[in-house]
Amino acid sequence: MLTVDSLFKHYTDGDGKLIKAVDGVTLTISPGEFVALYGPSGSGKTTLLDLIAGFQTPDAGAVRLDGVDIAQFSGREHANYLLHKLGIVGQPEELMRGATVRENARLKLLRTDARRADRLIEPLLLQLGLRDRMNHPTSKLSMGERQRVLIAQALSLGPELVLADEPTGHLDTIRSREVLGLLRNFCHQSEAAVLLATHDPQAVAFADQVYELRDGCLQSFNADEIFQYAAGRLKAGAA
Repeated sequence: MLTVDSLFKHYTDGDGKLIKAVDGVTLTISPGEFVALYGPSGSGKTTLLDLIAGFQTPDAGAVRLDGVDIAQFSGREHANYLLHKLGIVGQPEELMRGATVRENARLKLLRTDARRADRLIEPLLLQLGLRDRMNHPTSKLSMGERQRVLIAQALSLGPELVLADEPTGHLDTIRSREVLGLLRNFCHQSEAAVLLATHDPQAVAFADQVYELRDGCLQSFNADEIFQYAAGRLKAGAA
């Protein structure tokens, strides 16, 4: 279980303005629960995910996975957390240039079972619909296929917690639904906790629980307001 307890992270920008990126966030995610964190750009979503991953240190509060405070990790313990406990679905530009689908997807496996890495990653790539792309350079793939490679990499060691920061940001509506469906299915089938940070209104329909983050604070989720906003954008785009 992931527990975020009264978490704060403030900093000042180049003009000396105080930015309350994460401002007293408290959140609990149970195994097998798919949670969406909805909010506009600049609302603090990425900072919150970075704090949960241990890439930043909070000013106050704690992040605990199975009761263990990750801020107390040694360097080795944090590396083990990132490798075995956590799966991070990154952005397509983070893929190794020139490397194949298989080579990108197996990166975590190479650190744990290099001899069997190719064999172990294949079932996941098949499940993600990449049977005919395994030996293709990722640079030759569509954005949706690249996103699936990143999902394979993140899920390859069966993490307890998956963090996905705007995984549908580069995708059209159909591909977005595919990616969201894959994450939801993995979450429910493997009993992993999934936290999805997004500004995509359609993403909330896939989640078991939805929170809204604005100015670093969790707020009650107003579905009507968000879907009206999304409908307005679609109407404006069609005009």
